[in-house]
Amino acid sequence: MTDVLVLPSGLLPDAILSITRTSESPPIAEHSIRSFLYARIRAAHEGTVADAQYREDLLFAACVLHDLGLGSLAQGRTRFEVEGADLAAALLTEHAVPAADVDQVWEAIALHSSHGIADRRGLLTYLTYTGVFMDAGRFTDGLDDGLLRQVRVAYPRPAGDRSVRDAIADHAARSEAAAPPYSIGAELLRQRRAEANTAN
Repeated sequence: MTDVLVLPSGLLPDAILSITRTSESPPIAEHSIRSFLYARIRAAHEGTVADAQYREDLLFAACVLHDLGLGSLAQGRTRFEVEGADLAAALLTEHAVPAADVDQVWEAIALHSSHGIADRRGLLTYLTYTGVFMDAGRFTDGLDDGLLRQVRVAYPRPAGDRSVRDAIADHAARSEAAAPPYSIGAELLRQRRAEANTAN
């Protein structure tokens, strides 16, 4: 891997970065970029970069857009993963991305928090899920720590950062549809309310 930090460029990647950075808080936008870089490292480590299914353009879209449902464009009408997937699909469709590719990105985003499912739904969904959770410290065993350190230095994560967790709970609080039973949104909202009750 020559330079792990180089991001794709062009009209669509620029639009993806723009919508992410303007609609999400800076910590969440940086989490999304780190997720892509980590997913790229994982793909290189596992040798799937040479796989016919590997599409870095789609991986960039899925990872960088995966938390659109936690940004200012989301209405809180459904769970954040699905709302983000819908927003991402709309952006890609506007840029004439083929419907089959849009559908792959939609699935990767909609399932990115689904343990036990995402890793069984094809390479793009698996890598998106893995990149997201690598940023939470999982799935890093055996990887080149020098490459991981480059990502952490270029896009540092503040110590004790709870921005993603807090944003998920905020989104879930907006409507019953945004926090269906047993979803991660419902669980984080339940934890928040339990902590508030304990504090009182």
